[in-house]
Amino acid sequence: MAEDSRTEQLLAALRAVAESSRLRLLFIISHGEFNVTELTQILGQSQPRVSRHLKLLVDARLIERHREGSWVLFRLADRDHPERDLGGALARMIADLLPADDPVLARDLARLEAVRAERAAAASAYFRAIAGEWDRIRSLHVSEQRVEDEMRRILGPEPVDTLLDIGTGTGRILELLAPQARQGIGIDMSREMLALARARLDAAGLKHCQIRQGDIYHLPYASGSIDVVTIHQVLHFLDEPERALAEAVRVLKPEGRLLVVDFAPHELEFLRETQAHRRLGISTQQFASWCHHLGLEHVEAKTLPPPPEIEQGLTVTIWLARGQAPAEPSLGAAGEIGQPGDQRQANSVGVD
Repeated sequence: MAEDSRTEQLLAALRAVAESSRLRLLFIISHGEFNVTELTQILGQSQPRVSRHLKLLVDARLIERHREGSWVLFRLADRDHPERDLGGALARMIADLLPADDPVLARDLARLEAVRAERAAAASAYFRAIAGEWDRIRSLHVSEQRVEDEMRRILGPEPVDTLLDIGTGTGRILELLAPQARQGIGIDMSREMLALARARLDAAGLKHCQIRQGDIYHLPYASGSIDVVTIHQVLHFLDEPERALAEAVRVLKPEGRLLVVDFAPHELEFLRETQAHRRLGISTQQFASWCHHLGLEHVEAKTLPPPPEIEQGLTVTIWLARGQAPAEPSLGAAGEIGQPGDQRQANSVGVD
């Protein structure tokens, strides 16, 4: 970005926040994602007025809007690329400077917590309605705690820049791994599940995590942009699991990691009949074959059998795969890098 363009963007952003309601909006949105109805409730202003303020903040690239079904949600702008866009970094700087003990902002925070309480109540009601079926399935396999402990062990303790949890459901895996991630993102198609996940992340205070409605086959992220992708108990619901894995591989950085959890092959037909399972488990041989086709290195497979007291239980398998680093350019016969034959071969590598 040219220096004069950066200056103009900075001036536009400062002009956009030079108004008390817009400062309040920036402060509120720094605490999470909210739709217009919620922001109207917190500010105590009319929806048209709030919408105008939001438009100015969006135009100044201080906040972003994204659609989730019939909702439009607002969040602070991305801060990952300040060299291209100052908005995210500036928005966070301004929000951090605002005094939380200011009477107006304190009142906004109280209303914000009331909105979160409403979200949590709605999420809890939905979960109560489905909890019986979830408990039935969970009783057939090893404890969730054991699965989560193994996931953390396999992934390792090192920090993760960007984590993407596909089919995030209640957001539990995002919550589990968030402490070691700079940024966490959960994707799911279900509005009800997104509400559950959003309430969970709100309760945990995980401001660096985001929830998105999205299609597992068409992820809304650039190729090579994600460090770790997790897919927990999702593939058995899919008609085309390899296609979903191919999309996960697309967004992974060259040496990024893919952590997948699913059931081993089983014969519990009731899961297909009553729980919409499309596949009765996935074998490690099948997963390794998918990895081979997608250019992944299959690093580890860990099986967790059901408790011995369960006659017909479910075995949980955890797989870790890693993207392979780009090949080093080869030297041609004349000692030159990138002979025409080398280039043709490089261009032919990809996902079929």
